Amino acid sequence: MTDTRRRVKVYTLNEDRQWDDRGTGHVSSGYVERLKGMSLLVRAESDGESGSLLLESKINPNTAYQKQQDTLIVWSEAENYDLALSFQEKAGCDEIWEKICQVQGKDPSVDITQDLVDESEEERFDDMSSPGLELPPCELGRLEELAELVASSLPSPLRREKLSLAVENEGYIRKLLELFRQCEDLENADGLHHLYEIVKGIFLLNRTALFEVMFSEECIMDVIGCLEHDPALGATPRRHRDFLTKTARFKEVIPIGDPELRAKIHQTYRVQYIQDMVLPTPSVFEENMLSTLHSFIFFNKVEIVGMLQDDEKFLTDLFAQLTDEATDDDKRHELVNFLKEFCSFSQTLQPQNRDAFFKTLSNMGILPALEVILGMDDVQVRSAATDIFSYLVEYNPSMVREFVMQECQQNDDDILLINLIIEHMICDTDPELGGAVQLMGLLRTLVDPENMLATANKTEKTEFLSFFYKHCMHVLSAPLLANTTEDKPSKDDFQTSQLLALILELLTFCVEHHTYHIKNYIINKDILRRVLVLTASKHAFLALCALRFMRRIIGLKDEFYNRYIMRNLLFEPVVKAFLNNGSRYNLMNSAIIEMFEYVRVEDVKSLTAHIVENYWKSLEDVDYVQTFKGLKLRYEQQKERQENPKLDSMRSILRNHRFRRDARTLDDDEEMWFNAEEDELEDGEAVVPPSDSKVAKTNASENEDLMDPISKFMERKKLKDSEEKEILGKSSSLSGRQSPSFKLSFSGSAPKTGLASPPSSTSLHPGSPGSPGSPGSGVKGSPPTAAAVTTKGLGGFVDYPDEFMMKT
Repeated sequence: MTDTRRRVKVYTLNEDRQWDDRGTGHVSSGYVERLKGMSLLVRAESDGESGSLLLESKINPNTAYQKQQDTLIVWSEAENYDLALSFQEKAGCDEIWEKICQVQGKDPSVDITQDLVDESEEERFDDMSSPGLELPPCELGRLEELAELVASSLPSPLRREKLSLAVENEGYIRKLLELFRQCEDLENADGLHHLYEIVKGIFLLNRTALFEVMFSEECIMDVIGCLEHDPALGATPRRHRDFLTKTARFKEVIPIGDPELRAKIHQTYRVQYIQDMVLPTPSVFEENMLSTLHSFIFFNKVEIVGMLQDDEKFLTDLFAQLTDEATDDDKRHELVNFLKEFCSFSQTLQPQNRDAFFKTLSNMGILPALEVILGMDDVQVRSAATDIFSYLVEYNPSMVREFVMQECQQNDDDILLINLIIEHMICDTDPELGGAVQLMGLLRTLVDPENMLATANKTEKTEFLSFFYKHCMHVLSAPLLANTTEDKPSKDDFQTSQLLALILELLTFCVEHHTYHIKNYIINKDILRRVLVLTASKHAFLALCALRFMRRIIGLKDEFYNRYIMRNLLFEPVVKAFLNNGSRYNLMNSAIIEMFEYVRVEDVKSLTAHIVENYWKSLEDVDYVQTFKGLKLRYEQQKERQENPKLDSMRSILRNHRFRRDARTLDDDEEMWFNAEEDELEDGEAVVPPSDSKVAKTNASENEDLMDPISKFMERKKLKDSEEKEILGKSSSLSGRQSPSFKLSFSGSAPKTGLASPPSSTSLHPGSPGSPGSPGSGVKGSPPTAAAVTTKGLGGFVDYPDEFMMKT
């Protein structure tokens, strides 16, 4: 393998016809045994001599390689996989190009090594006899013939290639532009229309060598002139050249000493203008025929950004003048706009290049400069600075967070960068608060824990959130606190309400994503009570924002928050807003009902008790939804369980199947339950809790299905114990049945008809300490919880062994 190595960037063309940067490395050529041929190898420069391979591509003798702009080599590995090597030095590009041409047996002076052949065998055979395409003389009288020749060649890739070579080799473009000037002088409309079609066709040839001629300083304006005379517009041409020469002005806010850089900027602007404004919108079939034009612009932009980054004097002068108090307002406005355009320009770069770009700006002091600019009175300058700040936050929020945490050690809270952003959001004069919305989005990005870094030595989340709540949160919440000192908002105009809605949106985000920081702030500053004042706003969107804030807090099911809400009676403004809304079926009505419904469904016990005990009288008449009656039922069930805690504990364990007993053993309580005498129930009456009577009726039919397998299981267990057999015989003689049937159901199972008649089956009683009639029960008049006696058997709870569960 050769020892020559050249620094290159590797690019691939994605589905959107944009070039993706695959990395920077050093290219070499040599024989690769695995590929059985000479190959191009690019190893990542960061990994040294044994670096990872960025590219390993065999130089195929039949692949068409193109050399563009002296430092680019482009080729296709497959039908939809294009590759490019961008060389740092022309010498390196030339050396690799010679290796490629050597393998393919081509002269290194050519810019493309193969003819692009996509045609059928018949077409290729027809064209084999003509080695080249002969162009008519470049004369006014032959323009129509030339236009027809160009149009007929475009559908065929082979003819396009031959036409390209002919135009390039004969210097035809400069001759055509000379004819254009003659036609303009003679006002020859037909000739100008033919030239429009010819030049447009040359663009569709998609050849870099032709673009380099057309976009040169001496030719580009005439090329634009040819494209002004679209036959579809008739005799009225467009005035693109007038715009470029008279209206569009290049402002050199900082002198650019490099003439090559200045020329590249001019060229890129004009070519971009041709692509966006001059050329007609390409059809579906023509779109891929302009891929080289896209590539030309892309690589120009990459080169411009790189050259500006490398010019330390330029960037130093830029930031020095930006922060200099002696700089006049007009000059500073131009400087900020240039920096904004520069940052916008960088968005076309790949992530690796953007990272280097913003790192360079950070090292030059862009954040301190923005802090100075944002403190100025000029609205336009501040707006441009905000746009620059947004580029920085969106790309690298950690860099911004690190800066603001460092500056808080030196500056007062009032002049911190993040507080300046909050103040601009609060003081936005736009009636629609467009700027405030943008700034709120940036603040949200900065306080989002999802994009914060965590390392072994420090946690960015902890450090930054501690800083934010100590130095910045009071600035953010100031308008909210100032407007909620009474029972209703002191200012309720539309713009103020919009601002408060934005602040509430950010606070709601903090409740969802921050932990103890926002909790401490809300409880210590009594923020929720202040927020709920906004439910009295005449603007429904603001009242709903306040409800959403409380709903997020309740949704956390945090008892610290719940105790805070109960202690301060913070459901009162919600209930008041609900009652004031009346019978209107709107979003306010639905949002409040959903909040209470959440408390009911999630069984938030503390809040359920608080709501019923304090607001039931106001809500008991609401019957178009069952939410409030359901809350009352929850409350009564809680109260019942509090009065009978042991029974509730057993009931909870059994219902949730938190344990399984071994199939071979029964504990003492279960023995007492199954062996209890029928006469322990008074007169055989079924005992069903009143609140569960409706549920019992619906469950009775379901429990019938369990009778047979459960009875068999219980009989088998009874037969294992001689004592149980005696009890079983006694029970059978009392009931007159030979084979007792045990039915097990929930304690709320409904009794069958004929409960007053003598029972025909064995009656069992749980005998738990909290049930009526059981030994040691000290609660009188409490809701009965014993199992229901039916004509077919027993109702009660049981936890079945695994063996039985598998059989059923």
